[in-house]
Amino acid sequence: MSPAKKALQFVEENDAQFVDIRFTDLMGTWQHFSIPINHFDEGKFEDGLAFDGSSIRGFQTINESDMILIPDADSMFMDPFAQAPTAVVICNIEDPLTRQPYGKDPRYTALKAEQYLKSTGIGDTVFFGPEAEFFVFDSLTYSVNPEHNFFKIKSHEAHWESGNEDNPGYTIRPKGGYYPCGPVDKFQDLRSEMCLNMINAGINVEMHHHEVASAGQCEIDMKFDTMVYMADKLMMYKYIVKQTAFMNGFFATFMPKPLFGDNGSGMHCHQSIWKNGEPTFYDEAGYAGLSDNARWYIGGILKHAPALLAFAAPTTNSYRRLVPGYEAPINLMYSARNRSACVRIPMVSKSPKAKRIEFRAPDPMANPYLAFSSQLMAGLDGIQNKIEPPKPLDKDLYELPAIERAGIQQTPGSLRATLAALANDHEFLLKGDVFTKELIESYIEYKLEHECDAVDLRPHPYEFYLYSDN
Repeated sequence: MSPAKKALQFVEENDAQFVDIRFTDLMGTWQHFSIPINHFDEGKFEDGLAFDGSSIRGFQTINESDMILIPDADSMFMDPFAQAPTAVVICNIEDPLTRQPYGKDPRYTALKAEQYLKSTGIGDTVFFGPEAEFFVFDSLTYSVNPEHNFFKIKSHEAHWESGNEDNPGYTIRPKGGYYPCGPVDKFQDLRSEMCLNMINAGINVEMHHHEVASAGQCEIDMKFDTMVYMADKLMMYKYIVKQTAFMNGFFATFMPKPLFGDNGSGMHCHQSIWKNGEPTFYDEAGYAGLSDNARWYIGGILKHAPALLAFAAPTTNSYRRLVPGYEAPINLMYSARNRSACVRIPMVSKSPKAKRIEFRAPDPMANPYLAFSSQLMAGLDGIQNKIEPPKPLDKDLYELPAIERAGIQQTPGSLRATLAALANDHEFLLKGDVFTKELIESYIEYKLEHECDAVDLRPHPYEFYLYSDN
C-alpha cells in the first residue's frame, strides 16, 4: 500500500472529519489551516495545497508569494484537542512553478542534512533525543506600551507567594524544585495529562518530573528518534504542552529564562551516529568510551558553537540563561558526567548502543529542524577535518580558580554575538547544499531587526531603578 493510501486509511479508521495542514516557519512556529475530509484525497500528496508565503515570517516577498505544501503521509496523527475529530499532517514546502523543494523550508533543510550524512559514508542514521524544559504559570500578563512596560507572573507554587495569605502553602524555594513529591510538586496530574496526550498522538514518552526552578518548571522526556521525525515530535510536544496547560487554565512557556534569580529552561540534545545498524560513537579504549569519530564530532560542535547557538539558543532571552551559575553550560569544554561542561558524555549505561554525546547549551525556543541540522553539520565537519576538542576537564568548571578558568572559551553573551558568529562561520553548513545562503541571510536579517534591535531600543525597567533619580 502506498504512503498516500495508508494516510487515507488512517483518516478513515479514526473517523476524522477534518485534516489539519501544518508546516513550520523559519523561526520554528507551527502554522496551520484545516480542510474537510471530503477535500483530502491522494492528489493532495502530489499536487499539494496552496498558501501565501509572503505572510509567513522569513519566507517570500509579496511578488513571489504563491507556495505549495506537500503532505508527508508518514507524519499523520490525531489532534488530541479538536472537538471535531481532526487528523494532522506535517508538510514540506515547494515552489509551485519549478516544483523544487523550497530552500528556506526548515524541514527540508533537516531532510537534506540526513541525506548529506549518508553521502559522507560516516554513517547512515543520526539519532536525537532533546530534553525540553518549560514553565507552567497560573498566568502571565505583560505590556510593552511606550509609557507602560511590565510583565507579571502568577504561580501558586512560587517562593514569592509564601507571604500571600490565600496561598495554600508548600511553595518552592529558588533552585529547590528538583524531584519533590506533592504537595510541593503541584503539577503531577497536569504533566500526566500532557504525557497521555502525547502518547495518544504517537510520541514515546519515557518519564516526567518537576525541574529545578520554582514557579512550575517541568520536563517530559521523549525516547530518541531519527533526526527529522524527532524534530516533528518536538513540534508536537510543544503544541501539546501549551494546549494541555491552556485547557486546564494555566499558561505554559518555553522561554529559556522567564525568572530572575532561578534556573532557566534548556534543551539538552543527546545525539549519536549509526552505520549499518551499529553505533559509531563507542570505543572501549577511548576517554569515556568515545570513538575517534565521537571525539572529533565534539570538536566540531565546540569549534562552531558560537555560530550554532544562533539556531540552538535563538532568542535574546536565551542569553539571560547562558550566564555563570544556575547550572548553565557556558564553558566550551567536554567531560564525562560533568554537567558544568557544554558537552557532556552520559555514563549511565555500559552498552555501546547507549554511547552518545549531549550538547547542553541549546534551549527549547529553537527551531528543531535548523538546530538539529546545524549540530549534525558541525559534528560532521569535526569528523571530516579530525578537529580535536580541548582536553576533557572533569573538575567543577564553575569553581575553577581564575587562572585555570581564563583559558576556557565560553559561549557568546548575546544573540547579536551569535548572529555575528554565524555570519562569519557558516561554510560548514553549506556543504551538500544542506543550508542555503538565502536561508542563513534571511534568518540573520530577521533576528537582528525584529529581536535584537527591537529589544535594544526599548528602555528596561531596571534602567529606571539605576538611573531615574541621578
